[in-house]
Amino acid sequence: MFDELRKGIDPAVRSGGNSLFDAHDLLGRGRDVVRAGRDALGQLERALDHTFVAACETIFAGGRQLVVTGIGKSGHIARKVAATFAATGTPAIFIHPSEAAHGDMGNLVPGDVLLVFSNSGKTSELRPMLDYARAVHVPIIGVASRGDSPLIRCASVGIVLPHVREACAVNVAPTTSTTVQLALGDALAMAVMDMRGETRDAISARHPGGNIGLELIPIGDIALGADRMPLVAQDCAMRDVVTTITRSCCGIAGVVNAAGQLVGVITDGDLRRNFERLHQCRAIDVATMDPRVVGRSLPAIDVLRLLNARKITSVFVVDDGAIAPARPLGIVHVHDLLRLGLG
Repeated sequence: MFDELRKGIDPAVRSGGNSLFDAHDLLGRGRDVVRAGRDALGQLERALDHTFVAACETIFAGGRQLVVTGIGKSGHIARKVAATFAATGTPAIFIHPSEAAHGDMGNLVPGDVLLVFSNSGKTSELRPMLDYARAVHVPIIGVASRGDSPLIRCASVGIVLPHVREACAVNVAPTTSTTVQLALGDALAMAVMDMRGETRDAISARHPGGNIGLELIPIGDIALGADRMPLVAQDCAMRDVVTTITRSCCGIAGVVNAAGQLVGVITDGDLRRNFERLHQCRAIDVATMDPRVVGRSLPAIDVLRLLNARKITSVFVVDDGAIAPARPLGIVHVHDLLRLGLG
């Protein structure tokens, strides 16, 4: 049946209007499309050369912003690539070629870099924007699958993508080609991000909302404060320690010295292991010394990973770079993170 599709024959017509597709056919077709994309990405990986390096250097050297453009499906890719650049340290905007021809060309000024996506490289709607960019001396990075196309010929840097067959049965709908364009755009953005030395804090500042913002929020902003921490003195009777653990619902109590510094922790497990002698012990006798703590600016997602890796449910928060023993600032329980939507 797929041979019929590739030949442009509608199987529904051949079957008198009844589709021949079954679950096996559909699954096979889906895998064919994914495989085509995977193979095309392999071609792209092998094809990257000095023009990729030149494009990265051109974008990095731009004094103002990156302007990304394209039309049709290439335009959708261009819009996403602009958003990725903007989120990772390179000011970037998308301009639609048609809107550019009606005044938005004014957004393109000396100091900018123009990044143009076009599968064929000969899309007529791009011509006015290319002419204008050259007139105002804006470098052009052209991305197309044909090295002899007008876009590549006029570009300051021309990146020629592998000429791949579309996953569409009749080789028309942009599928594999846009997969390659998107991967190239991401590769450019990540390479330039590394050139800029972007930090996690900088990326976090640009992502205050959504799941990324939640994952990167400092744990100090989530942790229970000092007034809700389950803390006991070193000489506290174990009866009072048990009461503190029970009231806190954190399954743990922190043991502090006279200076208020955290010297140990007592968990439910510690209570069980010392059950028979609890009546004659003080907190310091049962505590696990030198407990694991986290700095207040550590991203929440990293704290969740630590809790899972260590198979513990709670951890105390201290100042960044504090030398043990340190004064606890707060405590976070794994359920606090899960309730926020992490994990």
